[in-house]
Amino acid sequence: MIRIFDLLFSILGLIFLSPILIITLIIGWFDNGSPLFSQTRIGRYQRSFILFKFRSMPVNTLSVATHLVKNTKLTTFGKFLRNTKLDEIPQLYNVLKGDMSLVGPRPCLLNQKRLISERKKRGVFKVKPGITGLAQVTGITMKNPKLLAETDAKMIKQINIFNYFCYIFKTLF
Repeated sequence: MIRIFDLLFSILGLIFLSPILIITLIIGWFDNGSPLFSQTRIGRYQRSFILFKFRSMPVNTLSVATHLVKNTKLTTFGKFLRNTKLDEIPQLYNVLKGDMSLVGPRPCLLNQKRLISERKKRGVFKVKPGITGLAQVTGITMKNPKLLAETDAKMIKQINIFNYFCYIFKTLF
């Protein structure tokens, strides 16, 4: 049932947000010359996939978790994208493709070994990663891998259609 909602909302989102996607691509091109960002992430069953976002940092930024990047500033437009969460819109394509769900644990990077270990212990990789989830709506970040993995596991145990919609609405509003 959740996959049906993922498909429906990602298709509708891509259609209705297409003017914003196009405008963001154009502004992003002028801001940094490369508006889209792709990065290998870990998904369900620890299979890697390519995640898409709008670029918010300079093109030459290291491919590590944001909190580990030293001396790197968001681009001017990147600040706006991050504050409005518009940088996440291209992930609707990942949801449409089936790599992600709208709700699930945020996909981690291949080099986040501690988080991967903590998630393995708790069975978090049994589900698709998501754009939002319990950790995001409660402000838990990848800075604390153990707490994040515990929160992800808690969300997975409690996920149902009601919680699915709650996480989406809490993220949007």
